Amino acid sequence: MHAILQGKRLIAFDLDGTLIDSVPDLAVAVQLTHSDLALPIPAQEQVCDWVGNGAQVLMERALTWALQRAPDQALKKAAYEAFMRHYGAAPNALTQLYPGVQTTLNALHQSGYFLALITNKPARFIAPILNHFELQSHFAYCIGGDSLAEKKPSPLPLLHVAHQLDIAPSASVMVGDSRHDIAAGRAAGFATVAVPYGYNHGEPIEHSQPDVLISSLPALVSG
Repeated sequence: MHAILQGKRLIAFDLDGTLIDSVPDLAVAVQLTHSDLALPIPAQEQVCDWVGNGAQVLMERALTWALQRAPDQALKKAAYEAFMRHYGAAPNALTQLYPGVQTTLNALHQSGYFLALITNKPARFIAPILNHFELQSHFAYCIGGDSLAEKKPSPLPLLHVAHQLDIAPSASVMVGDSRHDIAAGRAAGFATVAVPYGYNHGEPIEHSQPDVLISSLPALVSG
């Protein structure tokens, strides 16, 4: 096991950009929403830079890009509802696991670590995605961006999960791809691990100064 896991009991993972490459499906849902609203259609690469703060912020960023100004509340509500409908209809059509995710989670689970999923994605999408990839049984606790009053980069979701599992933050690790994951982990007193291949608003994740930067998830179990 990687040295960062020494003395740890809980490993919390982000979802989008860390375990799954979900941008293709998210982009389709955004594009269909903009088509419904007769707005300019963004490219997938643009949507990638907007991901990470939950569905409402994703759509607000997309609308701001399309309008070249901040959208009003009525439009934000209509766009969010349309996005949720489109994404909910096919959250796994194009989404894929990143290499090594399945074997890494298997190894960590079998080694006795408690695994948690802490994502800013709406909670209703967690089970369909995890079930699709046969990952549900690996996680002792899952929490979405709308499960609590605050989401990452707030430390609240991480502290909530640690409390629910009765594990000290000092015995916990946050693994993610974005500055929000690292900020939340640091504020919660978790050790932080970053992967460089996900969605971090076009910024190198090393700028967020995680405790450890790994090239891919299997590095957690290969030492």
